[in-house]
Amino acid sequence: MSNDLVDKGEIDLVRYGQLWERVDQANKKIDTIERQMTELLALANKSKGGFWTGMTIAAGIGGFVSFLGTLWAFKH
Repeated sequence: MSNDLVDKGEIDLVRYGQLWERVDQANKKIDTIERQMTELLALANKSKGGFWTGMTIAAGIGGFVSFLGTLWAFKH
């Protein structure tokens, strides 16, 4: 059985330490990504409410303008 970490049945402690450090760094990056995704999801959920409020206002204004246009068209 021969690979980078095992040489004649013994583990190369330097390479093992390097591997351990890489795993630790990867875990820190994953934790950061998870935190950022949670923040991004919260921001998206906040903006959903603003979007629907804007759509409601735009629809109301559009309906009112259409109503006024219809009244104006039938009077002339």
